[in-house]
Amino acid sequence: MATAVSTTALLDSFSFQSSDDESERKKSIPQSRKRKKKRKRQSTGGPASRKPSSRDIRTLKPAWNYSGITTSSAMCTTTETTQQLLGFNVKRVELSSKPSNQMTRCASQQATWSSSTKLPSVQQTRASSVFSTNQTGSFQEKKKRKVALLVAIKPENVESEKARFFRASYNYHPLFIYKYPADPEVLARTSNPSDRYLTQAVHIMETAIAKYGSYETFEEKTGGKPMSRTQIMAMVLQYLRKENLEEEISVNLSEVLMSRASMTNVKGKPTLNVRVWNLREHWVDGLLRHEVGTHYIRSYNNQFQPWYNWKKRKELDMEPINPTEEGLAALHSILVRKDPSLWRAAILYYTTYWAAHMSLRDLFKDLGRFVQDPHTRWDYCMRTKRGQTDTSQPGGFSKDQVYLTGALELLRYRHSIDFHALARLGKVSYKDVDKLKNMGDFEETRIPYFMQDTNWYLGRLDHIVRANGLTDAELKRVVPDLDDINLKSCGSASSFNY
Repeated sequence: MATAVSTTALLDSFSFQSSDDESERKKSIPQSRKRKKKRKRQSTGGPASRKPSSRDIRTLKPAWNYSGITTSSAMCTTTETTQQLLGFNVKRVELSSKPSNQMTRCASQQATWSSSTKLPSVQQTRASSVFSTNQTGSFQEKKKRKVALLVAIKPENVESEKARFFRASYNYHPLFIYKYPADPEVLARTSNPSDRYLTQAVHIMETAIAKYGSYETFEEKTGGKPMSRTQIMAMVLQYLRKENLEEEISVNLSEVLMSRASMTNVKGKPTLNVRVWNLREHWVDGLLRHEVGTHYIRSYNNQFQPWYNWKKRKELDMEPINPTEEGLAALHSILVRKDPSLWRAAILYYTTYWAAHMSLRDLFKDLGRFVQDPHTRWDYCMRTKRGQTDTSQPGGFSKDQVYLTGALELLRYRHSIDFHALARLGKVSYKDVDKLKNMGDFEETRIPYFMQDTNWYLGRLDHIVRANGLTDAELKRVVPDLDDINLKSCGSASSFNY
């Protein structure tokens, strides 16, 4: 049932045309007034409004000039303001592009009279839309497929859920939401972590705690003081100059990155993104060796190789780039530290494994045996639970196991791997180096400055083994022989190309 509308509201909302005495009225208007009226009509785009008589109300014909409706060759649309002004339910109306007479006819079909009040109401119609439901859905699906996996699994509400978790004294199961959720099939491939090196991961962390007393002391002693944005930028530029890349790579300092740093491509230019929160002095150099000295330089060298495209890689039956890529980057992160502990790679491996068997809340409590600071514990739990909506359930993102897996395998075969070729051949596994050496193009490739002295480099790798309480005998025992390693099936983290 339509709602009554006062004459004043009706005047403000419509332009009226009376059918009974319109011709008589026009005859009584002087020519000057007619010209004035014509000019007003031209300036306002429609007939001038006047106060209707009671007869006008009875014989009112709706002209398609509702206030708040914009008429164009593409569509007609009503707004919420119009609904409030007219006092009845005006639905969204969108018309396809038609000649003016057809548009008027279509519009008139939308306006009907209420038998009780004689006032217009606009019925909801099935109108054409820019995107129909199916079109919108397919558009979103297409857009979702274009989103990188590490972007898709980043929750939209991390900070609000963290605040709730802390207010509840860590007795709450966070619920994460995602703008473009990742494909469930992809997540399934990265949710089955391995326990192959779990013992070594725990041993590495216990070795560090035995030496420093706690993780917090270890962090302070080995990391140094937290750096300001200005100091971080100065160290980044200094490193880029060493690699002769200061004109080639842009730098973005951020507060909101989930990881400490990442390399991305922004408008065709390589960009180094660095999280400035709690970034310590001795970590900056390792971070740069990780992102620029490993990931960027290997990517740069890869463009000159025959296996630059995935089709060629498949023809050559090449191994996945991980865990070699991230394992090498993990070693470079600690290469020049006084105490090169593989702590971060170890705790990521440990956290990823237990996330598949615990809720986030329980995992947070379990990590208390290694890390006291609740914010640091939250960061580790968040990394491995990303991609999950209901964190009360077991499950997580197992990609973070590749750091320790790759590092231990490279350390196991460090004296037989040609590391110069591993860098120059681009995105290749250490298992493929000997096979691809004679096929590679080394002419325009680069090698990071810290890898140029092979003897010094191998000496640092030996130091890493000793500093983490490992031995060659243990590495030989836990890391399979090359003939036995099947990286394509050694855990989902190793079988997925990131």
